[in-house]
Amino acid sequence: MTGARVLLTGATGFIGSTVLDALSGAREGGADALSSGTHEGGAAGVAVTAAVRTPPTDRAPLPGVRWARADLTDPASLRGLGDGCDVLLHLAARVGGDARTCAAVNVDGTAALLEEARRAGIGRVVLLSTAAVYGAGPHSGIAVDEIAPEPVSDASRTRLAAERLVLAAGGTVLRPGLVLGTGDRWVVPALAELVRRVPARWDGGRGLLSVVDVHDLARLIATLARAARLPGGTHHASHPEPVRVGDLLTALAGYGVLPEPPARDWPMGRCLAELAGTPGRVSERQFRLLAEDHWYDSGEIWRLAGCVPGAGPTAGLADAAPWYRSLLAGK
Repeated sequence: MTGARVLLTGATGFIGSTVLDALSGAREGGADALSSGTHEGGAAGVAVTAAVRTPPTDRAPLPGVRWARADLTDPASLRGLGDGCDVLLHLAARVGGDARTCAAVNVDGTAALLEEARRAGIGRVVLLSTAAVYGAGPHSGIAVDEIAPEPVSDASRTRLAAERLVLAAGGTVLRPGLVLGTGDRWVVPALAELVRRVPARWDGGRGLLSVVDVHDLARLIATLARAARLPGGTHHASHPEPVRVGDLLTALAGYGVLPEPPARDWPMGRCLAELAGTPGRVSERQFRLLAEDHWYDSGEIWRLAGCVPGAGPTAGLADAAPWYRSLLAGK
């Protein structure tokens, strides 16, 4: 393991901001670490250039962090970002919008960023992608590329295209499944809507899901950033232990985030009919993603990185529960 000079994109996002804290040591160091650092280096001597469209003005200084203004849709704004860096962590992505918007960020923006990395002599590249590139399931314990990706959304199609660019450049691609924790505005909010629209145990709650706590994922990415060599290739990046959706709902109910799951058990056909008859934002495809098997063999990357996965994929819910309760209450 070494210190590193990291170029980080997506540093103000859900996952990226947690990775930034992990790199700077802010989570471990507390308030003192937040107020005392310079760009000389954060955790283990890591120095970070955090590239974002709008640098934040309301965050306390982070050890080893320098903010830089950049826009993936404007290649000229990327020029010089990589100077002095030896690792690129590309965590920024467009996860919604039309095909043109997604392509401008996820494909053209990634290509421009890789060109800047090449110009600056950055030899190690990590891209954060998503298991959603596999498309509709169910998927049960599959290994990387055991099945061909078949993305069904513009966001996933363009993120898969970004993967191919990074792999062609010799980089490493991470595909997490569902990411939980403070800042999650999709997984638990979607579950909250679905338990209202489909008030039963969905097919007995048997569906197995690949899940990872955002802090565990951030530790993995930070560990890779400090590694002298990257494994290359594509890797699933969830906690190695899958979670049954029924157990996830029960855990969230135990922390007062969701209501207690009903005792009644509906087969999938009944669930889909109920979903269709009760309008909402979550689609049938998204319901199936959360209710049926979507888990991926994720042990390899943790072993290769020498990073302990953590106590379990739902172990962080206790810390995140107050944030989730506030979010769902609309506060």
